[in-house]
Amino acid sequence: MPALHLTTFTADVTPPIGHPLCGGWIEPVKGVDDPLYAIGVILLGMGRPVVLCAVDWCGLRNDANKAWRDALAKATHTVPENVAVHCVHPHNAPFADVEAERLIEAAKEGSPSLDLKFFDKAVEKTAEAAKTSLEKTTVFTHIGAGKAKVEEVASNRRILGDDGKVKAVRYSATKDAKVREEPEGLIDPWLRTLSFWNDDQPLVALHYYATHPMSYYGDGRVSSDFCGLGRQKRQDDNEKVRQIYFTGCAGNITAGKYNDGAHENRPVLRDRIDTAMKAAWKTTERHPVKEWAWRIEPVKLPPRSELSFGDDASKQILEDVKQSKAKRNNAAFQLAWLKRIDQPIEVTCLDFGKALVLHLPGEPFIEYQLKAQELRMNDFVCVAGYGDGGPGYIPTAKAYEEGGYEPTVALAGPKSEEILHKAMAKVFKAKE
Repeated sequence: MPALHLTTFTADVTPPIGHPLCGGWIEPVKGVDDPLYAIGVILLGMGRPVVLCAVDWCGLRNDANKAWRDALAKATHTVPENVAVHCVHPHNAPFADVEAERLIEAAKEGSPSLDLKFFDKAVEKTAEAAKTSLEKTTVFTHIGAGKAKVEEVASNRRILGDDGKVKAVRYSATKDAKVREEPEGLIDPWLRTLSFWNDDQPLVALHYYATHPMSYYGDGRVSSDFCGLGRQKRQDDNEKVRQIYFTGCAGNITAGKYNDGAHENRPVLRDRIDTAMKAAWKTTERHPVKEWAWRIEPVKLPPRSELSFGDDASKQILEDVKQSKAKRNNAAFQLAWLKRIDQPIEVTCLDFGKALVLHLPGEPFIEYQLKAQELRMNDFVCVAGYGDGGPGYIPTAKAYEEGGYEPTVALAGPKSEEILHKAMAKVFKAKE
């Protein structure tokens, strides 16, 4: 059997001055506090290569995610189904939906959500970086698995009252002290680090943690925010090991309990992430590896059934110049989702036996991550959310009855939970 080997790539995908941020509903780029990157690893030696890529953008929906995967597949001599592209999800960053942007451009007095020429260049730069990286690969003989608790970062966004309904929402920056005082709620406190080694030489570290990564945003200052900055701090301290960060199932998870939006909180949160990364590294146990499995399960998530979500209602909002930019652009995102509804989304799993990585679309609730760990409770399970962002938030079925923010803007319906659970069990080869 040929040796397993890998290579890594990095591309700067920072948007230019004036570019829309977060889909066009907050201030566009006024300056750059820190650059945004697309960082990936290419795994070779088991048939078609596998590519894992994390992008410091807010979201890549529908055709935007597909374009990135198609380009990386072509550059690395594999197929798009073997490419997982995920966003870290900072909000002072681009939010890309190609079809939605075309709809916005065609609408009267539309407010742009994306510069399509810049988008194409970002995809091209990433693919070129991946292609160039193949000129020099490195053998890997072991994987490593380590984890550590992240202290005082994550909290559940949804605070339920005695009636079982959402009584308060804890956003990324929560100024109400009483809301911050509520318990953390359901979270996954562990940061997990999957690493690749050539004997005792570390090569790459992939970090997985579930929280919205925003400390503050909306000021036009581009930033990968505290999770991206934590990754960069770790990279600066450990230059020979490529650091990549993936956001887990953080649809209902924020730093709101520990963050009131004060700017000085960003480096504090960054350091808490960096501390957990260092601690996870110290607990890492290495395991020899001779093969992996890459499993794919396509899913079709059903659309919302409300009348206000349909084609006609969304078109009316998009064309209504009296509506806010956020509402009009969100209507375009809804239309783009409905247009691609019959095109499946791939749920994928990279399985090394003792360690697995699950790749999920949209903004899944933390319950999906905990379910994944339950399905393979004796193994080291990492979960990346924020893949194809077409469906937006993916709450649990119960959450639609509880109310709150996320179910009101989710594009996929309550039956998505059952569909995803079945797909997860299949790619894990586990019983539900």
